[in-house]
Amino acid sequence: MTTARCRLLPGLCLPAVLFALTTLVTNNPTRADQPAGEGSATKQSQAQDEAADEEGFVSIFNGKDLTGWTPKFVGQELGVNYNNTFRVEDGAITVSYRDWDQPFNATFGHLFFETEYEHYILRLEYRFVGDQCPGGPGWAFRNSGVMFHGQTAESMGLNQNFPNSIEAQLLGQAEGAERDRPTGNVCTPGTHYYQEGKLVRAHCRSSTSDTFRGDQWVTFELEVHGHGQVIHRINGEVVFEYERPTLDQENTALSGGTISLQAESHPVQFRKIEIRELEPTAE
Repeated sequence: MTTARCRLLPGLCLPAVLFALTTLVTNNPTRADQPAGEGSATKQSQAQDEAADEEGFVSIFNGKDLTGWTPKFVGQELGVNYNNTFRVEDGAITVSYRDWDQPFNATFGHLFFETEYEHYILRLEYRFVGDQCPGGPGWAFRNSGVMFHGQTAESMGLNQNFPNSIEAQLLGQAEGAERDRPTGNVCTPGTHYYQEGKLVRAHCRSSTSDTFRGDQWVTFELEVHGHGQVIHRINGEVVFEYERPTLDQENTALSGGTISLQAESHPVQFRKIEIRELEPTAE
């Protein structure tokens, strides 16, 4: 019927043609400029994104700039990014000393995220790169950390070296070096904790992790249950467990606080920084 009408009245053919084209595009979404197989690849990527969402993790670093993060350096006012030490390079938060024209001189820095947390899993990848800043302490070679249950950046003293917090210490080792250097350790600036029911006041304790040499990326995961259990994982394996993080001053229980990344004189990069909040558990 449509064919007959078109032959008799050519102007009526336009709606029919448009309808046919619309039906064709709807049933076949592959674009003329889309390479073969791209449609299935896009669907696969979307499925991966949905799986990540279902896991419940949310990115707290946009991969482009330091939005949501605030630096605090020894001897500097809050918000001063001393010598542009914290920057974003290749989609990673990078601690760089390229713009320093003076020795390190204990100018420790921390980059604070804007939100405080209590019950959560924090996951990120890190790696050490390049050479240590001249004047950096020997212990700070390929040394950084994730500070958590920390005091606020605003409450830190002008010349305070580290925030009162629990530190998940991240270490690396030089390529070819023989000495083992585990990572995912625990340090306690102004704090202490309990392990297997016993008070631990040692400033730092080593984990059971492997040693990671050179500039390889390592996945670190921190699981925190308020004032209860804390678990460190390296590349998916549990390497340290403890509980009851506590502030030294007045023996105050720490149930939450800030998260910050360290700048301790060795260049380091952090990427894929994401967090999943957990339901509170009995502590």
